[in-house]
Amino acid sequence: MALSTGFRSTLVFLFDVMAVIVAWAGAFLIRFNFDWPIPFDHAIWLGVLPLVLAQLIACQWAGLYRGMWVFASLPDLKRVLKAVFISAAVLLLFTVLTRDYVLIPRSIVLLYPLLLLLIMGGGRAAWRMWKEHRLYGNVRGKGKPVVVVGAGTAGAMLVRELGRSAEWQVVALVDDDQSKWGLEISGRRVEGGSDKLVEILQHYNASHVILAMPSAKAEALQRVTRIASEAGAHLFTVPGLGELMSGRVAINMMRPVKIEDLLGRESVHIDNDHVQAMLTGKQILVTGAGGSIGSELCRQLSRFSPACIVLFESSEFALYMIEQWFAEHRPEIKILALAGDVKDVQRLTEIFTDMHPDVVFHAAAYKHVPLMEVDNAWQAVRNNVLGTLNVAACAQRFGAERFVLISTDKAVNPTNVMGATKRLAEMVCEVLHCQGNGNGARFQMVRFGNVLGSTGSVIPKFQAQIAHGGPVTVTDPEITRYFMSIPEAAQLVLQAAAMGNGGEVFVLDMGEPVKIVDMARNMIRLSGFTEDDIRIEFTGLRPGEKLYEELLADSEETLETPHPKLRIVRSRSVPAGFYMELQEWLAGLDPVPDDLVRHQLKHWIPEYEPMKA
Repeated sequence: MALSTGFRSTLVFLFDVMAVIVAWAGAFLIRFNFDWPIPFDHAIWLGVLPLVLAQLIACQWAGLYRGMWVFASLPDLKRVLKAVFISAAVLLLFTVLTRDYVLIPRSIVLLYPLLLLLIMGGGRAAWRMWKEHRLYGNVRGKGKPVVVVGAGTAGAMLVRELGRSAEWQVVALVDDDQSKWGLEISGRRVEGGSDKLVEILQHYNASHVILAMPSAKAEALQRVTRIASEAGAHLFTVPGLGELMSGRVAINMMRPVKIEDLLGRESVHIDNDHVQAMLTGKQILVTGAGGSIGSELCRQLSRFSPACIVLFESSEFALYMIEQWFAEHRPEIKILALAGDVKDVQRLTEIFTDMHPDVVFHAAAYKHVPLMEVDNAWQAVRNNVLGTLNVAACAQRFGAERFVLISTDKAVNPTNVMGATKRLAEMVCEVLHCQGNGNGARFQMVRFGNVLGSTGSVIPKFQAQIAHGGPVTVTDPEITRYFMSIPEAAQLVLQAAAMGNGGEVFVLDMGEPVKIVDMARNMIRLSGFTEDDIRIEFTGLRPGEKLYEELLADSEETLETPHPKLRIVRSRSVPAGFYMELQEWLAGLDPVPDDLVRHQLKHWIPEYEPMKA
């Protein structure tokens, strides 16, 4: 039966009073070899009252009665030390002031605070031990044996939490820091480095590994993952230290290791004040609002209290999904879910007339390289170039403050129609910005590479292939790509938009390129298989694909920005007469064959080199 707060505080107070009496009497007993010192009766009884009063004041000042004994820990010990220090000071003062008529042995001045500390601190610790034994004693040693990799802060927190779990039983820890070998955390021994992981798993008959290394580099995570996977162990990981320290999640909220964990992308920090100033109270339009990047942009935008977010999307299902997300997670944010196509000028004019958006994020685009390369080249031009021109022209005409184009690294030295059309879209924005002479909308372009888990990315494809037993298809053993997470990309887009003055092409720091075949191997291991179980098959480059993506063209150079993950590209100037020629070309109603599309793209983009079939 639970005790009321007042009654519990009274019991704790009575315990501390008892501790004073026992410590005071015990100090005299120890001093006189456990013979009652009759000559000191007067001193003993005279000293009890001021010591009890001092204890009452000291405990209240130290906040001892705010703590719960069942969770007694270092902060509670600090409070006990404060209270004991005050009691010791009062005893010393009492001894000095009454030395002429009350005789107190000098050793008592040392023995009393030591005993008091032992009784007060030990009593609280003993209560916690007894309580934890009652609550968790029957579950310890009964869960699945697991080895924790990482004997740092996160590892120690995890071992302590899992000690209360009926599901898990930590049997050992592993850490590559040799100074920790042989030491223990909460009774669990650090058995050695990660190179001994297989041996340790076999010794303890364990088949589960938890990575408690939230700040470890990608190389270390990949190595441990490979060792554990080869041993047939199931891998889990813990939340990052930032999430743990913020209190949003608990250390025991583990999840299976994902491929994103092995890429080593550091968390993004953006200048929230500048982004807030750009977005708060503003009307915002997001095209392609139901797509991978567009929907994450909408979620990020909701953090900055806009007046309204207009969700513009051609896919009915995607529009429904993002609208439902807002209804469930951010019902306080005003949204307008509008179906439509960026190629439809009348629909765009209607929306801009009604809403007059202040900031436009243009994420709508065809992005799948092989699909756009064959039999869809003219549609890629219409969607990616004409669509951009339509939305950008409306933004300029209706007085938007900013227009942000979501571009791609495939616009750099493009070898495919998709990349070339995105470069053409960048050129459209550059021209419109120059036409405004700094008085109209600020046009900005942001380039980045592949985002993990986006529509059409390799990760969902590999996951489906693994689920069906393989094979996992990779185009070429040497093909590499840059990757970042969708939230990271969206945050950096907002940062670039806030810092841009107009006309810039921003390029995001994509880190190191990743070999697709290595990603496939890691995903197979993380799924609990080996390459003997699920083979990797090389199918050859698809139409428009190149082995290595680039972030800068040969004729471009970059400038630093205040943000370490953003740079500004100095791109080649747009040729004279480009805008008028482009408008005439796009005005044609007849379909244009793929070869003629490539020929015209080459005319405006000299660095475009279409791949030979």
